[in-house]
Amino acid sequence: MTTGEGMRALPAGHPSLARGFASPPGTLAVLGFAGGVLVPPSVPGPVTFGRNTAEVSVPVGEDDRRVSRRHGVLEHHRDRWWVRATGKVPLRLPESRLLFTGAAPVALPAGYLPLFVHGSRGREHVLEVHVADGRPDVPPAPDGSLDARERLALTVVGQGFLRWEARPRPVPPERAAAQLAMLDPGGDWTPLGVRAALDGVRARFHSASGDGLLFGALLAAAVLVPPDLALLTAEPVPQPRVPDWTQRTVGS
Repeated sequence: MTTGEGMRALPAGHPSLARGFASPPGTLAVLGFAGGVLVPPSVPGPVTFGRNTAEVSVPVGEDDRRVSRRHGVLEHHRDRWWVRATGKVPLRLPESRLLFTGAAPVALPAGYLPLFVHGSRGREHVLEVHVADGRPDVPPAPDGSLDARERLALTVVGQGFLRWEARPRPVPPERAAAQLAMLDPGGDWTPLGVRAALDGVRARFHSASGDGLLFGALLAAAVLVPPDLALLTAEPVPQPRVPDWTQRTVGS
């Protein structure tokens, strides 16, 4: 990862930019799984991102060859930050808008914006972008933590919301349970278990609401964030091997 003059590196594991950060208006923050950069408003960039960790400002999809070595660039001109695609796979902007290589750059609004690169084997690489607008950080929600089981269940059910799709819909419990059983084979997932996980979170965060309102509230409070999508392609939780104590009979 390379940082230009005036840029400051953000470490891997930095909190999601959906939670905001204290910086002067116009400051750009860009964050991927392996870290990112903070760019003061006086620095015009450019900020590059892609698979080649040695040559880009912010790595994204480093181990996924479907992601281009340099997949896109963020540049500052006319008092705005703009994003331009340079990869073989289009960038996906919120509301399912695709940005192809060669297309005109798109101006970034103030505030938080996730960018997505659809990789191999259904992987969804998230690049978080935040242009500081002087607003305070997102306040922590009451009872704002989710346990691992709740976060996995809500990520599966609410994946369309986390992708910022144009018209997201919750994944039905039957389909969610099937996907959860593959991701977490020992979790004993059933449609009733999926519904119980949602209802438990609903009781703490947004009681008496439908699933769509619940996910809207969780994203607004940055309890669920787009980088949680990485859970959908995580390796299945390994299960201990249970020895077979059954006595073999003669001739079996």
